[in-house]
Amino acid sequence: MTIPGSASAQESFKRGLEHITFIPKGQWITGVSVNYTQSNQKDYQFLIVENLNGDAYTFKVSPMLMFAFKDNLAAGGKFSYERTMANLDRGDIVIDSETDYNIDNLRQVSSNYFATAAMRYYISLGTSTRFGLFNEMQLKLGGGESKIINGSGDDITGTFEKNFQASIGLSPGFVMFLSNYSAIEVNVGVLGFGYTHTKATTDHIYESNRKSRHANFKVNLFSISFGVAFYL
Repeated sequence: MTIPGSASAQESFKRGLEHITFIPKGQWITGVSVNYTQSNQKDYQFLIVENLNGDAYTFKVSPMLMFAFKDNLAAGGKFSYERTMANLDRGDIVIDSETDYNIDNLRQVSSNYFATAAMRYYISLGTSTRFGLFNEMQLKLGGGESKIINGSGDDITGTFEKNFQASIGLSPGFVMFLSNYSAIEVNVGVLGFGYTHTKATTDHIYESNRKSRHANFKVNLFSISFGVAFYL
């Protein structure tokens, strides 16, 4: 049975979605993103951690080069360098009144390099060609090394680590054009799967291997990074 007027109502209903060319075919996209974080703790307490004293910083720089092989679709690559340094002068782990552990004079320095193959899909906000969203698919391979020193004087020990990392996932973001050729990009981290293999040598004697796998499908607001891009 056909309801009178139902066909005409379906034909007249439109969602109002329009296909806008936000990034035209043939454009080159280049730029760099920089991320720097630093923290200092003095007698800091959190849950079972007490009397935490130390400082840490992380510096990351990532240049990129992409090409729009189709309207709103671009492919290319990135190279990333990340350096982390952490100094823990003192920290107490207190489980209960009779169980506690002390950590003193712990130092760690690590450097990592990554190569990333990426593909982006751009979406304009309404009919605007100044503000838009993008979703980037990434395949990342890389690794690096780190040094961990614990203790002082005759009780000092050292561990040297080498790691290999691989990940695949999605990285959503926002782009705002300042002019016809320059834009600011905001990235909110990677959603996907990752794998890490670490080989460690302690005091040039003891060797160990560690493997880990992880999945992340939530946005981490503390991993937001800003970058500058040029569309040529």
